[in-house]
Amino acid sequence: MLLYGRSTIIAKGIPGLKSNPMNSLERRAVALLASIYALRMAGLFLILPVFALYATGLEGHTPLLIGIAIGAYGLSQAILQIPFGMLSDHLGRKPVIAAGLLIFAVGSVIAASADSMWMVIGGRAMQGAGAIAAAIMAMVADLTREEQRSKAMAAIGMTIGASFVLSLILGPVLDGFIGVPGIFWLTGALALCAIGVILFLVPTPVRIERDRSRNLRDEFARILRDTQLLRLDAGIFVLHMVMTAMFVVLPGVIVQTLGLPARAHWELYLPVMLGGFAAMLPFLIYANRKRVTRAVLAGSVAVLIAAQLVFLFGHATHAGLIFGLWLFFAAFSLLEAMLPSLVSRLAPSESKGAAIGVYSSSQFLGAFAGGALGGLLLGKFGAIGVFVLTTTVLCTWLLLVFSMREPHFLTTHQLHVTVQSTAQAETLARKLAAISGVAEAIVIAEEGIAYLKVDTRTLDKKALESFSVS
Repeated sequence: MLLYGRSTIIAKGIPGLKSNPMNSLERRAVALLASIYALRMAGLFLILPVFALYATGLEGHTPLLIGIAIGAYGLSQAILQIPFGMLSDHLGRKPVIAAGLLIFAVGSVIAASADSMWMVIGGRAMQGAGAIAAAIMAMVADLTREEQRSKAMAAIGMTIGASFVLSLILGPVLDGFIGVPGIFWLTGALALCAIGVILFLVPTPVRIERDRSRNLRDEFARILRDTQLLRLDAGIFVLHMVMTAMFVVLPGVIVQTLGLPARAHWELYLPVMLGGFAAMLPFLIYANRKRVTRAVLAGSVAVLIAAQLVFLFGHATHAGLIFGLWLFFAAFSLLEAMLPSLVSRLAPSESKGAAIGVYSSSQFLGAFAGGALGGLLLGKFGAIGVFVLTTTVLCTWLLLVFSMREPHFLTTHQLHVTVQSTAQAETLARKLAAISGVAEAIVIAEEGIAYLKVDTRTLDKKALESFSVS
């Protein structure tokens, strides 16, 4: 069960109440959390177009150490996502996110002050050690209704794509004004500002677990035994492996095929990405309204495969390169929106942070593996070798999608209730959660609202209505 500080949600299926789209609190919470997530991704992406040149002036630089410095962030992120996600289930989302931002800021200061490659590597690893992506996505899931989850996760997914493209644009610009150390100082300062945002502007969830007897090991084992969740973990691993491997190859291909200098690549990425967003939105809406998640998921992976085949056979042509990028960004954006939403739906409510921790670790491990394998294959076989790899792993993922079960959707309801304090809200939440068909209960003491996630097939509506006040 969960209790929140504030919310405004209208239910459907209960007399006197009706459904509505994402409310003001949901929009505010998602916007704030997405901005914090964007900061984390900027910490990874901003230095990509400028770091290699900067690193040649550092003591002890080698191509290998430059690669390690870039990848250290993702590797430490992958290792620590699960512990941070599980801690957020037990200590609360806000303390874990604030602590992670502080660690990120410390890492930024170390990297900004570095005069050697090893010091930069240490700073980058420390930046990644503030592994809060899982806790942020779990908090997004906490603060949004089941029906609005896809929209909220779409915002996070779009944040990843936007952070990547904007970083390709802003990295060289910022380097010209403040240099790479200045970029590290800037991201560190923004992280400290984000601590204030998470502590004072984002609503506070207070978690009450149904089963306090289960320890962390049992909780983790339960997540790893869930084959549906494991399919989603494998999917995000493959998606980010493909993305990273592609962008090992594409900058050079764009220069050769289109004649665009590196500083002008954003002129290609930006319109293609926006076109991809526009193409994916109708399918996201369709999947959510018609409850055909698996079919849309499979179709998206098939489009990714088509994009890789276009690259494989047509990357040396203008039309092939541009069309392949449009297909890729359309499918990538849709999958980035759908996958975390599915994880939040399928994960047990009391283990949501742990489940999203495994998911986020898979995402960062995929990026690390894609960079390493992409570089290896590019050196041995050229761009063709990379596109053969991406096509092969995507075909494997498509087989996993076909073996998934269609997720069962719960419905969100709201009741107006009478509570005067957090203690009363906690008592009421426990009573509501005990009603047949109620999977999760949230009581908002400040506004006298109960926010419920229910299975309409088994819901005891009479028992639920007895708690409602007009």
